[in-house]
Amino acid sequence: QVQLVESGGGLVQPGGSLRLSCAASGSIVSLNAMGWYRQAPGKQRDLVATITRGGSTNYADSLKGRFTISRDNAKNTVYLQMNSLKPEDTAVYYCNAGVVVGTSFPYRTLERWGQGTLVTVSS
Repeated sequence: QVQLVESGGGLVQPGGSLRLSCAASGSIVSLNAMGWYRQAPGKQRDLVATITRGGSTNYADSLKGRFTISRDNAKNTVYLQMNSLKPEDTAVYYCNAGVVVGTSFPYRTLERWGQGTLVTVSS
């Protein structure tokens, strides 16, 4: 059983910052790419950012410069630092990971999602 658990969401004023965390737990061999996605009310789930195991990052164009994704492979955790937050950043933020599982070769890779954490940007 593999779980991704997000934390760090909440209410923040425009211009403020938040740091989201997502920790993977369970019978994990390793984690491949990890990422953050978000879904605003009434809208589809969109990419925020992804990061490979080696640290290569990719961001939604509209978020470059304000959001930073990072990871700690030793802790099986991915982070999202969000600065200069705007009301339009209000959404449920979901963590995603490619999780390598198995007791012996060949291992399998499963895609897992967290339950989501709500970020509300409002004065």
